[in-house]
Order: sequence, then structure tokens, then C-alpha cells
Amino acid sequence: MALDIQPLTALIGAEVRDIDLADVSAEEFDELQKAWMDWKVLFFRDQHITTEEHIAFGRRFGDLEVHPFAVGESDHPEIVMIQSDDKTQYAASGWHSDVTWREEPSMGSILRGVRIPPAGGDTCFANAAAAYQRLSDGWKAKVDGLTAVHDFTTVFGGGLSDEDRAAKQKEFPPATHPVIRTHPVTGEKCVYTNRGFTHHVEGVDQIESNRIISHLEKAVMDPSVQCRFRWEVDSFAMWDNRCTQHYATDDFFPEMRRVERVTIIGDRPF
Repeated sequence: MALDIQPLTALIGAEVRDIDLADVSAEEFDELQKAWMDWKVLFFRDQHITTEEHIAFGRRFGDLEVHPFAVGESDHPEIVMIQSDDKTQYAASGWHSDVTWREEPSMGSILRGVRIPPAGGDTCFANAAAAYQRLSDGWKAKVDGLTAVHDFTTVFGGGLSDEDRAAKQKEFPPATHPVIRTHPVTGEKCVYTNRGFTHHVEGVDQIESNRIISHLEKAVMDPSVQCRFRWEVDSFAMWDNRCTQHYATDDFFPEMRRVERVTIIGDRPF
């Protein structure tokens, strides 16, 4: 039987109903793979599964990373715990794709709602391929073929000592990626810069670099290429980091929001 897939918009996001992520058949998995490529972000509700089953579902798509900076659990290092309140603000409230500072950034992420505030705390997702497609011909000509340097330091370096920061910079040196990457499965061209991790565009001066990054960010911020997900406990969101960006709203303080993520290792962008 075909999966029940309900699109949120015409461009991005679909909810998959009547499926158990702990018991996905081979046929269902093939359908999920296709739906993921079609809709770029998939949502699942009422998934009362264990942490081990969350990890196992992620591993069906590829090897999982252990994040070198984000908080995890000692028993499950693949799990990144993101907890935010008015005292500790870890919500990713800026448009980005996960770990673009890696030489081989994430293919995808699978996030679970654990503690959800009564109001607020949504996550917005943007179709980075549609953002590129809507650029003017002049801007496409400007950015096609450019490369940019990505660095973890702006986001994660501030909480490290000078010694630890230097050690991490040696372990994870700045990575160079295309400003517009090509999706390895669909062939779509996608905006692949973000203000948090993209340090500068190569081959232009800093003013022009900032202008390019800002213009591409505005393209991603266009509400017409986005969808928005209202979390519930044991809801899951699964997004393709190669062709989407996301933004976690911080409109729920002083309530707490806790989510847990596994991240699927990808390959070098081209």
C-alpha cells in the first residue's frame, strides 16, 4: 500500500501519515526515499519510539556523525540534544544548513520533539533550489561557479578556550564549497551559503562577499519558498541539508524547548 503523503506547500514539505518509524518495510523505505527527494522535508507525528530506534532509522540512510561541539548523551553520542529557554538559548535562530563547515557536510538530519512549549518554537524550512531558481539571470551569472569558505568558529568558537579553539581549528579547518551546489540525486542547483557558517566568498573583496551572502540569504528568506512546522512531542522532521535551509524560532521564552537530532554524513559538495 502506498504511503499517505500530504504536502504542506507546493514547493517544500510533506507529512507522512500512518507509518511507524521503528518498523519501516523495504517497500515503505523506497517510497520514503522518493518522497524525501520530491519534498525535501518530511514530517511524522505520534512516533513513540525509543532513542535506539531513532538512531537505527537514521542509519538506514547512511552513517551518522558525532557532532564535535553540540551537546550529546554519553550513552548515545550520535544524538545531539538542543535545549533552549530564556537562560540557555541554543535554538538555531538563523537560516542555515547543518555543519556546512565540514569538508563533507551533512546529507540530512532527523529531529525529534521531546519537550515542546505550549506556544511557539516552530521550525521553518526553505527550499534552497527554489531560492536559486528565483534569482534573476544576472544574479545567477554572478554566483554560478563561485566558491566560499565555511568555518565553525563564528557559531561554536566563542565558548572555547584559546587552546581548545586552536585544536578544533586544526581538526576542522575551514572548508571551501560552491556558493551554488548541485544536488547529487536530483541535479538541482541550490543556494549553499549561510550567514552563520559562511566566512567569505572567494575571489571578491569583503564588501562584495557580504553583498552576495546577504542577497542569497534574502532569497532563502522568501516565505514563498518555505514551509513551517508546529512541533508536538514525538513529532519528527527529516530534512535534506543539501537542498534546504532551516530556522528555529525563539518565540517561546521563558518556556523550554528540547529536541534531539541525528545527522546523516554526506559527501563533498560540487
